[in-house]
Amino acid sequence: MSQKTVLVVEDHPETRELLCYHLTSAGYVARSAGAGQQALELAQRIRPDLVLLDVMLPGGMDGLEICRRLKQDERTRMVPVIMLTALGDEVDRIVGLELGAEDYVSKPFSPRELLLRVKALLRRAAPPEPQSSGFSKAGLCIDFEAHSVSVDGQDAGLTATEHKILRELVAAKGRVLPRERLLDTVWDTDFDGTSRTVDTHMRRLRGKLGVYADWIETVRGVGYRFKPVEPSSGDA
Repeated sequence: MSQKTVLVVEDHPETRELLCYHLTSAGYVARSAGAGQQALELAQRIRPDLVLLDVMLPGGMDGLEICRRLKQDERTRMVPVIMLTALGDEVDRIVGLELGAEDYVSKPFSPRELLLRVKALLRRAAPPEPQSSGFSKAGLCIDFEAHSVSVDGQDAGLTATEHKILRELVAAKGRVLPRERLLDTVWDTDFDGTSRTVDTHMRRLRGKLGVYADWIETVRGVGYRFKPVEPSSGDA
């Protein structure tokens, strides 16, 4: 199995070197960047398996903006991102998740915890064995084997986490999936997430499904289910 490459985006040289040291010691290939534009160009060129991304960066492009651009770019949107945030800065964590980041670690962090998060996220990002080949109805087409989703013929631009959420919902065949179940199956038990994490990603997923957004139904106080409805035939 080839080594996984992790891109470290951190402006403080000592912290950047420390992160690279721990990653290399754990068997990963560590690449690094100290500023936004450099990070984007390097990510596009090397296509890392994961990005460790500090929120506070110099030069007019912070980590949140880098995350947004990574998730909008066809070449990098499937690359999982772990945001490095200040301790207790909930706003940055929520915004990061809204922009598509898969996880976050608060500074100061334990190297052991960080490596466990990296390992868990890389495991989750690996393409799963699909339970079915896909789903197609009206203009929503899902191909699990190709890892693609299209809405009325256009690529929906889903991230790896959004693909996993949709796969779990479709595989449930109309059953309600509690938020806790989604945290376990999509993020797994190593992830210190909350129901807000699920809700944030579900909101992003619905936004990308366009007119089919309401096929993901919220069951108040419980969770979500995938419930396709026949498209409206319009006015007679």
